[in-house]
Amino acid sequence: MRILAQAAAVAAFIALSACNNTPAEEAADNIIENAENVADDMEEMADNATTEAGEASLENRADATRDAAENQAEAVEEAGDNTVGM
Repeated sequence: MRILAQAAAVAAFIALSACNNTPAEEAADNIIENAENVADDMEEMADNATTEAGEASLENRADATRDAAENQAEAVEEAGDNTVGM
């Protein structure tokens, strides 16, 4: 259920940010979208894992991938916002 909620949140974030995007916002959206694809692949691998430890490890890596992408996307957007007034 948590994965479904995260996917819905990412989809909503991308949909809301699609309007009047700056280059920094577009880059941030791409970062999140790419990370979401990678994380989805990891979760698919987790579903096929032969051990519970392997499954848990892959799910944790998928979560960490999403978190890192959100942080990186936020940094890109902030960097873009900081250059607007220069």
